[in-house]
Amino acid sequence: MQIISKLIENRIIVWNILDAQKLFGEGYYGKPIGIYKPKNNEITAPLVLDLIEGYYLMLKSKIKILKSRKKLTHEEILKICRSEYYDFDKKFTIYKDFRDKGYIVNPGIKFGCDFAVYKKGPGIDHAPYLVHVYNKLDSITASGVILTGRLATTVSKQFVLAIPNKNVSSYLVLNWWKA
Repeated sequence: MQIISKLIENRIIVWNILDAQKLFGEGYYGKPIGIYKPKNNEITAPLVLDLIEGYYLMLKSKIKILKSRKKLTHEEILKICRSEYYDFDKKFTIYKDFRDKGYIVNPGIKFGCDFAVYKKGPGIDHAPYLVHVYNKLDSITASGVILTGRLATTVSKQFVLAIPNKNVSSYLVLNWWKA
């Protein structure tokens, strides 16, 4: 049975607390309203899903998304995602690749990148990877590499340059060490 959620502006809300606990417990999806760094047994509030998470969960048949009382189709949600995210398809390819491999993927906005990627989950471990999605033909300046490397090093993470491809995406991991 699919969990019912509602689209409100550019977020998806799971109002039912038991459903919120289930989704969060199955993969740290979303953020419970008003709970900072939650543990699954502490979820006593509705869950807010990012559009990329909601679209992924919809494709996995875990949730259905309503707007008012109308069930939205995959195509309708995809259209909304594309209007809200720059390069949504490329970012979704990388998000899906990490999620399908068992990683926990959160927005990386506070680190200045696309995603913070965890092996186990927030509150259990720190995200070892900061991921930024690039297009195949994007140029990366030396100062851009240094800036991202310094940021990642400062927060004890590895910076990953992700280049999406329909068949196999490419990842370049930057490790920094002191000489």
